[in-house]
Amino acid sequence: MRILIVSPSYIPEIGAAASRITNMAEGLSHLGMEVNVLTCLPNYPKGRIFEGYRGHFSRKEEMNGVMVFRYWTYATVSKNPFIRLFGMCAFATTIWAFAFKRKRIQSYDRIIIQTPPILAAASAMILFRGIYQKKVVLNVSDLWPLSAIELGAIKEGSVYHRVMAGIECFLYRQATAYQGQSQEIVDYVQRFVPGKVSFLYRNLQHDFDLSPQPTISRSPFKIVYAGLLGVAQNILEMIERVDFKAMGVELHLFGGGNQAKEIERYVQTHDRGVFYHGSLPKERMREELTHYQASIIPLAVPIKGAVPSKLFDLLPLGVPVLFCGGGEGERIVEQYHLGFVSVPGDYEQLTRHIHVMRSMSEEDYQQMKKNCLNVSRTLFSFDRQLKAYERFLCSI
Repeated sequence: MRILIVSPSYIPEIGAAASRITNMAEGLSHLGMEVNVLTCLPNYPKGRIFEGYRGHFSRKEEMNGVMVFRYWTYATVSKNPFIRLFGMCAFATTIWAFAFKRKRIQSYDRIIIQTPPILAAASAMILFRGIYQKKVVLNVSDLWPLSAIELGAIKEGSVYHRVMAGIECFLYRQATAYQGQSQEIVDYVQRFVPGKVSFLYRNLQHDFDLSPQPTISRSPFKIVYAGLLGVAQNILEMIERVDFKAMGVELHLFGGGNQAKEIERYVQTHDRGVFYHGSLPKERMREELTHYQASIIPLAVPIKGAVPSKLFDLLPLGVPVLFCGGGEGERIVEQYHLGFVSVPGDYEQLTRHIHVMRSMSEEDYQQMKKNCLNVSRTLFSFDRQLKAYERFLCSI
């Protein structure tokens, strides 16, 4: 089977979106499928085209058995909504340069299109489903624009919201089938297209075995956050409201995003037990995470359908979770005893949970670590999911 995945994010970019699509592409390739990826010139999280790719409109390269076709986009991490909209439109436009590869497109058995960004997804849907009449699977990783409303980024009922919601419905109806990264997403889309074939494709990590890690002292108690430093996570407010040093705790931050510079400035001017280390490549980050006793997973507000990918990054490493959110993510953490759950923005509750985890007996703490490892090898196994996903793609 020949597959094309259309997504603005792919390695060497870092972050949940790039990780999810890269794992999918390489996993399908390892199963013997021929996988191509249509994506942007890499630019995230810096908001600038990476070195080695600048000055090019397009670039073709093979990466880990996957052929990658890259096209120019307007790279930005600006908070200005008009600039961000222009950035979304850029890839939605340049994607059409790929339309001239007629023989290649006609040879694909399945097209997998990532949404959001919704404009790029709509452009790809018109090209591959509308013009070339290919079988298209819509990969829904976020219920946009609903999530933008919940974050306060756009106003419900506004002209912009109505237009984006119309495009969202167009995507659901045109797709041959769809997949969501949470059960909430799958159920939500099903309301628009009842009876359409669907698949729950979680953002799981490759199954792997780490060498046994030595027991790490919980004094000082070290917490890590690795991921996007943006509005949806609002790490900046958290470090302003919580004095980690006063608790005898260290918080170590890794990643980038539109809050990164503000966070770096705050850390440099306030001694509150917070350390910012910039970004690390995925392979190094995996090893780095094993040096901490807990990881914090924050959401500024509960977002329907959102199960942070960081949760599935941590479970195979046996790192207990301090989850600040609701919905499906909350239920997973509580049901399988993977850590503690706080209400988003309730920093007093978060502080109490940090104290509790720090003060747990060694036996109880080690059991929590084992819970994380066990659930990653059974319910949230990447290899098991991938085999089921192969059957899904072949059945469409």
